[in-house]
Amino acid sequence: MMIRFRRLLSPRLPAVAGLALAAWAMLVGAAAPQEFSATLVTAGPEETTAGAPGRIHVSGDKVRIETPEVPTGFFLVDAAADTAWFVRPAQRTYMDARQSSVLAQIFVPLDPDDPCARWQAMAKLSGAAANGGAWRCARTGEETIDGRATATWRAVSPQQRTYLAWIDRELRIPLRIATNFATSFSLTAIVPAPQPATLFGVPSSFKKFDPQGLIDRIKQSDVWVEPVQ
Repeated sequence: MMIRFRRLLSPRLPAVAGLALAAWAMLVGAAAPQEFSATLVTAGPEETTAGAPGRIHVSGDKVRIETPEVPTGFFLVDAAADTAWFVRPAQRTYMDARQSSVLAQIFVPLDPDDPCARWQAMAKLSGAAANGGAWRCARTGEETIDGRATATWRAVSPQQRTYLAWIDRELRIPLRIATNFATSFSLTAIVPAPQPATLFGVPSSFKKFDPQGLIDRIKQSDVWVEPVQ
């Protein structure tokens, strides 16, 4: 019995145990939600910076996007819950983001090896795919940007806009997007760190603004004029 017991404690056992622990650590790391903040830079033709930079905060499936183009508020995306809001703090209101910003549709957590699945889900959520259109993606390779490994894709949106995307394999979000309408978007100054939960929530005191409800109320008033058929 002692001989058999000693064989079980062979020198190979620590190596096997080490491999098992390493595999477990990789699985835990892959499952852990990514949390970081970054600067969102918009560039025009010839890579010239277009306006002031924005900010992006990511915690798992939640994204907060702040851009100077819409200084009155910010976008909140929860990919897991299939929600996308535009929040206006001064008015203490929020509303469906819909198609108000392409950034809220493409800068979302996704699979670097299958980005179209998430982009299509966001297109349906925003109404961009209401006519039955679908995102189409073609893999173009791999590239390292500023020391970060990315999967590169060429994608066409339901509106027939073409995007070249560099998707960060670790952060699982686009690191750079170049468009066929002479604009590009990049994440820079990335800081991996836990993000405050308050960044991704809508205060309970805020009211949801419903544009369709406003239109329906106007239709019942004296100022509404039916369009000519």
